[in-house]
Amino acid sequence: MMSQQSLRPGAASRAVAAQAIFQVVEQGRSLSQALPALSSQLTARDRGMAQALAYGVLRYLPQLNFMVGSQLAKPLKGELKPLHSLLLVGAYQLAYMGSAEHAAVSATVDAALVLKRAKQKGLVNGVLRTIQRQLPQLLKQLEQKPALAHGHPRWLAERIEKAYPNQAARIFTANNEQAPMWLRINAQKTSRSDYIQLLKAADIAVIEDAPLATAICLAEPVDVYTLPYFSDGWVSVQDIAAQHAAWLVDAQAKENILDCCAAPGGKTAHILEQQPSANVLAIDADAKRLERVHENLARLRLNAQVKTADATTPNDWWDGELFDRILLDAPCSATGVIRRHPDIKWLRRNDDIRELAELQARILDALWPTLKPGGTLVYATCSILPEENSQQIEAFKQRHGDAIAVATGPQGSVEWQWLPGNEHNGDGFYFAKLEKRT
Repeated sequence: MMSQQSLRPGAASRAVAAQAIFQVVEQGRSLSQALPALSSQLTARDRGMAQALAYGVLRYLPQLNFMVGSQLAKPLKGELKPLHSLLLVGAYQLAYMGSAEHAAVSATVDAALVLKRAKQKGLVNGVLRTIQRQLPQLLKQLEQKPALAHGHPRWLAERIEKAYPNQAARIFTANNEQAPMWLRINAQKTSRSDYIQLLKAADIAVIEDAPLATAICLAEPVDVYTLPYFSDGWVSVQDIAAQHAAWLVDAQAKENILDCCAAPGGKTAHILEQQPSANVLAIDADAKRLERVHENLARLRLNAQVKTADATTPNDWWDGELFDRILLDAPCSATGVIRRHPDIKWLRRNDDIRELAELQARILDALWPTLKPGGTLVYATCSILPEENSQQIEAFKQRHGDAIAVATGPQGSVEWQWLPGNEHNGDGFYFAKLEKRT
């Protein structure tokens, strides 16, 4: 057998990508869980390649399954099933990544050795060589299969098409593109114009147009530790859509603010960057994810009270003092951030939407009594589905006569639905702002 040292460059990254894809598709793990553990022994370059391959395959999973399946006499089952994921990795390189064909095939064939499937090297080589030869015809066949071409599971595609009949095609396209890297400057440390100059001095290119004084879009993603003064808390990574949450909360000096479902803490931090004297309580039901809130606050030199708490049962954690403002970044389907997390398409199920909407309603109803008369609640999701957004808020107003929807959108609209890639190339996001009648 070929020694580990004599494997072609890139074999290890292909093997890790295949294992990660297998864990997502067959075992229901997220990429954020699978990739770090699998790639911990790789070089930085190979880690980057493994991530690019895994994300790319999950963006184009139906198309790649078609290509690979067309070359197999029968599906790979049992202990050979992980090889299907490896074939997807090879097909993605040939069809969508623009890799050098010989290198793509040879490194993927060698990855079979890493996966301890030496006997199947010939199978991997044969399937990928055939895909390489037949690629123009395969792509043409895919054009005749619209149910595959958009790269989404049928249930999700149908929901998007129903909600956005004139925009569905653009949403599908945006979901299959890589999202830009947006920065949020810490207004306590620097200004947008000054930080742009620091980026330019570090040879990091920026796109200078942005709608917020805190927002900067990079021309290309970079490692966060190459950002000037990142470790000193001058800047964070946060999408332009998500940055609007703190602006809509509009915290005032010394007010009591609740950030509900706060992990990993980006919005908590932004509220405090905008108004350092605010008394912020950040809660989340997931104690493990709250560790990220503590880490972010420490890096940014900000202070908030952080609690592990179930938002549906305030009596277990609330001290009875009413909040001036509440930000509810509600648990949701995350269908607005698929371009950042393509595994969402394959981890979510149709029934999840109803269950999530019911949970959102319970949280809203539970939190409303903790808000002062005259106070405001900002409801936010990274979803594009009406059941979790506009329909949720309309139903809440029907249940609570003292809830008044106030303007959120720039044209004075009382709700604001961002679609992925549409508005300032931001993520899909929804905002509604409710004022409690005095």
